[in-house]
Formats: sequence, C-alpha cells, structure tokens
Amino acid sequence: MQYMKDNLAQAVRDARTELGLSQEKLAEALGLDSRTILNIEAGRGNPKFENLCSLVAYLNLSGDKIFSPDSTEEKPCVQRLTTLLGNCTEQEADTLLPAVRYLLSLMRKQNV
Repeated sequence: MQYMKDNLAQAVRDARTELGLSQEKLAEALGLDSRTILNIEAGRGNPKFENLCSLVAYLNLSGDKIFSPDSTEEKPCVQRLTTLLGNCTEQEADTLLPAVRYLLSLMRKQNV
C-alpha cells in the first residue's frame, strides 16, 4: 500500500510544480489545510476521499499516473493530452476533433 501512497505523492508533487503552485497555493485553491498537501506529498496518512477527488480533478491526474506510473513514463505528453481531452464535454470534443485531425496531418506531412 505504501507504494501507492508514494506514487500519489510523486504525481501530486510533479503536477503541482508543473503548474507553478506552492503547496500553500494548491491547498488554498482547494479549500484544504496546507498540511494536507504536505502529508500527501510526503506519502503519509490516508487522505479523505473528498480531498483526494478534488486534488486529482484540480491537477488533472489520471488514474494511471497514480496506480500504474510505469506504464505512463514512456509517453508523458500523450498522457497529459489524453487527460485534458478526457475532461472535455462531448460538445467540446466534437468541436476539437476536426482541428486535431488537421493539425496531426500537417505535422505528419512535415515529418515525411
């Protein structure tokens, strides 16, 4: 069980620093005590489900990043893109799909 806490700790720390947030600012944004973030990033304790859910949603963390970190290490950018798209509404995804296809075709043509 400790390895899962360590995975969560690393995932939260990486996502928080990538966003340029301090532990205090992240806690403030989520309405949590800064010690909660400190403890999670230290792999201590068991965060409340509500706190964990809001933290994971705010940081756009995928379950793979926490439960199977080795499977996401190879393609971190693809993983972040997948997470972002997974948080889109159906209408947003429908609007983005043609643009993404177009951009990919342009990029692939340039690489030929």
